[in-house]
Amino acid sequence: MSWYEYPIIIAVGFAAAFLNTVGGGGSLFSVPILTFLGLPITSANATSRVAILFQNIFAVGGFKSKGIELPWPYSLYLGIASLGGGVLGSFLASKIPDHVFQKIFVAVMVLSVVLIIYDPFKSKGEENLSPKAQWTGAILFLFIGIYGGFVQAGIGFLVLAVLSMVNNLSLVKSNYIKVFAAIVYTGVSVVVFAWQGKIQWQTGLILAIGHAWGGWFASRWSVKAGEVWIKRIMIISVLAMAIKLWFF
Repeated sequence: MSWYEYPIIIAVGFAAAFLNTVGGGGSLFSVPILTFLGLPITSANATSRVAILFQNIFAVGGFKSKGIELPWPYSLYLGIASLGGGVLGSFLASKIPDHVFQKIFVAVMVLSVVLIIYDPFKSKGEENLSPKAQWTGAILFLFIGIYGGFVQAGIGFLVLAVLSMVNNLSLVKSNYIKVFAAIVYTGVSVVVFAWQGKIQWQTGLILAIGHAWGGWFASRWSVKAGEVWIKRIMIISVLAMAIKLWFF
């Protein structure tokens, strides 16, 4: 990798982390960019997990610095549930051929656009942390962990949808839980992909600089300030990248 690509990768990391932290879909932006820089898509998918791990650690610190409280121990249950799924999903992703994974990734992009347009992320009443709601959330997070270990891209939308529709949590608190749980399944993914030799460490650590900065900044920034603008840009960029990957 040439030195002049470093600032590009850092800038991409910041933008992706910002989107990931305030909503989701940042990997739909960063993974294609890594492929355009020459990484096979399975390697780009694995390499991005290193940066995402740093992003979530810094985002948790940012939310905490703003005095946002995690629902406890529910957040821990969700993290544990996503852990098992993350292991399975990571092993599946490490065995998929590049051309098959590329088609799956594009399908995820299109589904993410549908989810952005549908917008199920608005709280519809008081918080629901009843035992039934917590069990439902944990089971769903098991499957989210499988998806997160496999693809990662667009997982933020799924997490926000579950926490909104099952637990009626605010967008701010849902984002905090999202980055907390993501540390668990992303950490597992990094271990699995490293073991499989899929990670390009130099690129991943450079990308992590931008992700850490973006995660910290976005977590402290008002999540409502640019939500509509972010979603509109994401729809355009995701569709453009899906067309690029599918046809070119």
